[in-house]
Amino acid sequence: MAGGARVVAIVGGASGMGAASARRFAAAGDVVVVLDRNDPAEGALPVGVDVRRLDVTDSAACDAAVAGIVRDHGRLDVLVNAAGIIARMGTLDTSDDDWRRIFAVNLDGLFYASRAAARAMLATGGGAIVNIASISGMVASPNLTAYCTSKGAVVMLTRAMAIDFARQNIRVNAVCPGEVDTPLLRGGGRSERLDDAAIAALGERLVPTGKVADPDEIAAVIQFLASPEASYMTGTTVPVDAGYTVV
Repeated sequence: MAGGARVVAIVGGASGMGAASARRFAAAGDVVVVLDRNDPAEGALPVGVDVRRLDVTDSAACDAAVAGIVRDHGRLDVLVNAAGIIARMGTLDTSDDDWRRIFAVNLDGLFYASRAAARAMLATGGGAIVNIASISGMVASPNLTAYCTSKGAVVMLTRAMAIDFARQNIRVNAVCPGEVDTPLLRGGGRSERLDDAAIAALGERLVPTGKVADPDEIAAVIQFLASPEASYMTGTTVPVDAGYTVV
């Protein structure tokens, strides 16, 4: 990983912070494989990005996806776990199915993909895993019971995996984004999709700096954590939230 093109897999890379990360890694000359259950929007990804279908909640499918990357590209150096869903409901409104669905994507899928990637990385001398958690995994918010709990679990899973692989040259870190202008923020779990004016108003109301982040601002931190420049960082959770969690 010290030099030359790396092979980077981005789970949930068809949109939002995952797609922004794909664009950054591709611009740096890395081989980028996007794994997603959805097709990317036209123009969301650069020409040359390898896009493959994956249901991250399927453990065997995650194993097969990583095996396919290694078969076709020779190795896997970086995994970015960007897949996530949200349910905007409190404790009493959260059904068993809601709870299981959130955890299946946000936690189980992240574990399955990371476990498969770590096995491949061990075979080639190491690598880096970057998980997208959330400030909702650090501080609670109303009516986000399952989402907050799943993202808190991602923070702890990041730490646990980091210790597991600390002597095996696999670094595992997480970013905890605040409010980011993604399809999840605009429409996930909402009765009406937020337009640009609503996004601006949300930033003014909730964010100390007064603005919602662009996905590329989060992708820049993801790219750094995956880079050799972050070689002494593992088990770290980095808030990227314009000061939200310090208030």
